[in-house]
Amino acid sequence: MGMDLGPVGLWTFHLDLQPVPRAQELVAELEALGYGAIWIPEAMGRDPLVHAALLLEGSQRIVVATGIANIWNRTAMAMSAAHRTLTSTFPERFLLGLGVSHGPMVEGFLGERYERPLTKMQGYLDAMDAAPFMADASKAEPKRVLAALGPKMLRLAAERAAGAHPYFVPVDHTAIARETLGAGPLLCVEQAAVLSTEPDVARAAARAHMAIYLTLPNYTNNLRRLGFGDEDFANGGSDRLVDALVAWGDVDAIAARVRAQQQAGADHVCIQVLGTAPDQVRQAPLEEWRTLAPALGLS
Repeated sequence: MGMDLGPVGLWTFHLDLQPVPRAQELVAELEALGYGAIWIPEAMGRDPLVHAALLLEGSQRIVVATGIANIWNRTAMAMSAAHRTLTSTFPERFLLGLGVSHGPMVEGFLGERYERPLTKMQGYLDAMDAAPFMADASKAEPKRVLAALGPKMLRLAAERAAGAHPYFVPVDHTAIARETLGAGPLLCVEQAAVLSTEPDVARAAARAHMAIYLTLPNYTNNLRRLGFGDEDFANGGSDRLVDALVAWGDVDAIAARVRAQQQAGADHVCIQVLGTAPDQVRQAPLEEWRTLAPALGLS
């Protein structure tokens, strides 16, 4: 039996904002609701590998994936050891998502030069694969995916990983990513969503979410390749861009976007539910997660 991500999972930073026992309770409920995987970030919160261990300990079947572990934050040998440790403890339940992060994060917070990210990733994967591991090891093969947007990183994901985890992408990108990856590799696509049928409310929540990403060249360059331009990035994002990146409406509208991503080639869609009010930022959107599950055919 191999790893089973299921067709739909959740991408969330909200578990970082809960005390660990509460985060474990939430993951156990999400597992019961039928979500196949939980994707957790690495930014300025918990260490994602430690956090993954805690969440896996608090659940039975659900896959925990990093979305995305930053290769600049730890040596390849340390990453490999953590990956193998989690795989041996929780066989077929931990998926390591790796990424090159972004220039402002790497240079501004880590003090490293952000140069030749593709070459950096290639060398990092080489070093991971060569790293010794003398501890007890699982028969399960450690699995990884790469954060990939452009064609070169997507091809690397097909060659050196189980597949790709594109983030902040419209459906049009998913079709291109599938063509680039080919038929076999996993394509795990993040999809932001707002459960609101009021256009102004939904788009305001979407723009609040998008603000930081529209300052990062990795994302805007990818969107330019898809036909978006400066006019789409101005003033928080054009309606055209907002609607392409963030699904909004009732549960049927969100489910329709998930189906569109799947029809475009996604094997697994991880939904990131966005709140509509500032006071919701630190509250996990549990009611929305519960409401979406049956609409997505999960429970």
